[in-house]
Amino acid sequence: MPSVQDIINLMEELAPSRLAESWDPVGLQVGRKDWPVRLIWVALDPLPDVVALSCDQHVDLLITHHPLLFQPVKNLDFNSPIGSILYQSAVHQLAVYCAHTNLDKVSGGLNDVLAQRIGLDQVDVLAPGDDAESCKLVLFVPADYEQQVLNALFQTSAGIIGEYSCCAFRSAGKGSFLPGGQARPFIGKPGEISHVDEIRIETLVRKKDISAVLSHVRSHHPYQTMAFDVYPLLPVESRHGFGRTGTITEPMSLFQFAQTVKEKLCLSSIKISGKPDMMVQRAAVCSGSGSSLLNAFFASTADVFISGDLRYHDARAAETAGKALLDIGHFSSEHLMIEPICDYLRRRISSASWEVRVEACQLEKDPFAMI
Repeated sequence: MPSVQDIINLMEELAPSRLAESWDPVGLQVGRKDWPVRLIWVALDPLPDVVALSCDQHVDLLITHHPLLFQPVKNLDFNSPIGSILYQSAVHQLAVYCAHTNLDKVSGGLNDVLAQRIGLDQVDVLAPGDDAESCKLVLFVPADYEQQVLNALFQTSAGIIGEYSCCAFRSAGKGSFLPGGQARPFIGKPGEISHVDEIRIETLVRKKDISAVLSHVRSHHPYQTMAFDVYPLLPVESRHGFGRTGTITEPMSLFQFAQTVKEKLCLSSIKISGKPDMMVQRAAVCSGSGSSLLNAFFASTADVFISGDLRYHDARAAETAGKALLDIGHFSSEHLMIEPICDYLRRRISSASWEVRVEACQLEKDPFAMI
């Protein structure tokens, strides 16, 4: 029988937690990783009603998009909404796990699902993530210590390219150095030039991880002064990031496109900002709240931006830019993540021959209603 950790491993393959924003508390929020799992529910929010029904239905793991714990809990009042959820989860051994901004950003994640449901072609990332801000790290190590340093390097976040980790290139060469009078050389003597067989190791490191990677590798490197180079790289492409842009299959008026989006997403209503008769050929999308990506939308070639929680001043800014907005609502832009996650987990669980059921929570509905 699989454990919570086994299912977490599957979710990590789908939406690695390393892609999450620094402020985002993704991962296991409640429970123990060694708890057994027989029944999984997938929901958008860990609402009190959702958790209560999960416990009542003997669910072992609740996977949500929005986190339960955004801020540190200062006290545990079991009568409070959060306290009640934590109490019920602990008593009924319900583990709660969330994949939030990592699921938003990852290639094939929520934003790609939204773009696909709308029918966009030639989809690209609207706002590339930090993985686009990479550096090339080059290390020089004596040949006899190649594996030791390489192992240390792969214990860090270095060497990740897309879905692959531990990526590096090595080449042999000859290093030369002259130790000063106060040096304590690992090879050679002060005042004498040394010529050493060395290995050049190249790998990719995210800019924000450079200091941590160097510190760890330095502790496993034999030289008194580790020789290395760091080269900044141009962000040519990124497979991950917030939002997506794409081509509308057939150019049409904004009003026609809004009607198409409404039908494809099965919406009862949609808010439009822009001239109804303006022709649109390219669209940008962002699941959830899209206001923070407005400047990225204006800088893109997209004519219309589809998202939720768009504001009055966002609409005015779009008018000034000669572009359009479609507000489909926060819930509608993200609730569509439920079935793809269920389908993914069912496939992986079936291939592992585990006896686990995966179900979509049927309790949730949009908190807003149009009257």
